[in-house]
Amino acid sequence: MNEEAMNVPQESAAPQAEVRVKPLSDNPVLAFFQKIWRWWLGVWYGFADKHPKGSSILYKVFFFVVFSYGVTIWQYIVMTFLPLAMTGLGTEPWGWPNVPLFEGSETFIIFGDSRGLGYWIAFEIAVFTAQCINFPLQRNITYKSKGNPWFQAMWYFIGWVGVSILTGALWGLCNVFIQAWGWPDAVAGLVQTFITGGVSMIIFFFIFLVIFPDQQKMAANAEKKLEALKARGASAEEIAAAEEKAVVLREKANLDAARKEEITARSTANAKAVAWEASKNMLEKMKAEGKSEEELAAQEKIVDEKYRQALEAAVKRDESIAANDAAIKEVEAARAARAA
Repeated sequence: MNEEAMNVPQESAAPQAEVRVKPLSDNPVLAFFQKIWRWWLGVWYGFADKHPKGSSILYKVFFFVVFSYGVTIWQYIVMTFLPLAMTGLGTEPWGWPNVPLFEGSETFIIFGDSRGLGYWIAFEIAVFTAQCINFPLQRNITYKSKGNPWFQAMWYFIGWVGVSILTGALWGLCNVFIQAWGWPDAVAGLVQTFITGGVSMIIFFFIFLVIFPDQQKMAANAEKKLEALKARGASAEEIAAAEEKAVVLREKANLDAARKEEITARSTANAKAVAWEASKNMLEKMKAEGKSEEELAAQEKIVDEKYRQALEAAVKRDESIAANDAAIKEVEAARAARAA
């Protein structure tokens, strides 16, 4: 067997495909983590093959939570140090409505902060930079969206303003009691970060469902609407407009599905190839250790099975690449025909 690639025999009915194994890094430390990562890919894509819907949900929830908590930690770090550089702007309560809730209490503020203008500016910088980090990560990795980034960013900004007002009111209420109880600023900052980060994380989960919609669902809904218009005898103009929208959304859905299928197939093929290579290495190790014929025969069966799985994945990879290319050409041709 070739250590890097093996071709399917010519007499096989399966399409010509190649099992390729990317070489490990020459750096032993990096190679160690590459092995772990490749092992994980094999486990993950094996699970994804058996549970496509479950794996899709798990993937989104995992990265959404990781990125959300990551930027929350960023906010806390910024709020720990940046306010110290802003004290020159004043430490008197600043903002709106800036009224006490009860006698002797700190003022209740929604837009601003009881610790002064400098503290509020530092907080807004922390939150804004966190969202600048969160948006591209969620868009490109969690939801793998290919929608208009400027349109999505606009709605994300609008959502952030709304969430900021809501969490500002919630924090303003909590801060009154935190100051009355004499909690230190470090604890107050942690509570504020939890409120603005944790609460906004929950709200943004639903905002993301709107600005990063499922293309397949959008296409299906547009097609259902078109059928409903035809069933109730809508005007030709309404039907034509709905039909055009349904066609465009279906094209986007098909492109999105083909692209994601290619990405998954490529990763799966690599993971299966790595598993095959690992089984071969184990066989060589067993031979060097002088294992029995029965043990070697059992391992050889494992090697053959791993190769069969890797070859199937390689065939699927090549098919998905061709399917994605075909989908792109088909949509481009259809759009050109409509524009003519």
